[in-house]
Amino acid sequence: MFTGIVEELGEIVAVDPARLGIRGRTVASDAKHGDSIAVNGVCLTVTDVDGDVFGVDVMGETYARTALGALVPGDRVNLERAATMATRLGGHIVQGHVDGVGEILKREKEEGWDTVHLRLPEGLAKYIVEKGSITIDGVSLTVMAIGGDEFTVGLIPTTLALTTLGLKGAGDPVHFEVDILAKHVEKLLAAREGASA
Repeated sequence: MFTGIVEELGEIVAVDPARLGIRGRTVASDAKHGDSIAVNGVCLTVTDVDGDVFGVDVMGETYARTALGALVPGDRVNLERAATMATRLGGHIVQGHVDGVGEILKREKEEGWDTVHLRLPEGLAKYIVEKGSITIDGVSLTVMAIGGDEFTVGLIPTTLALTTLGLKGAGDPVHFEVDILAKHVEKLLAAREGASA
């Protein structure tokens, strides 16, 4: 489990068909084999650590459901270690299980923040509510407005400076993870309706 509070911007240093090598001084400092680290919001398992570089295996299913396959050496990625029982929940409950890949439609520079317009993949809009939480590339954010399959978020200077969202523009893909509580409520209500039919 994660909180959607990015700890550092890491750098891709190696890409193999089923493995990524990632430099991240903070997250690698205490990482060990078997630990979970969210990479752009995707929960991956550490396979090895060498100084400030850690390796993760990536299987075909993960590549098929995310944009990780487009990463190349030098690309920056959002990194967050798994939460502990003592972790402050500064964001919201995040699993690191990507629900879909969408895209940034446009950015608007405001006085003190950026407003970012995004498009959701089909089927996810029902889980998004105004003022609710969403995870974008591993970053816990609040939905400002939603209409159809498009929504907006605001990015403060800290988020712009310390995450990849400050580097991305129109047309760039992003990972979305919707609030897990919304999906559980939907399933419970569907089961209840099925039982009463």
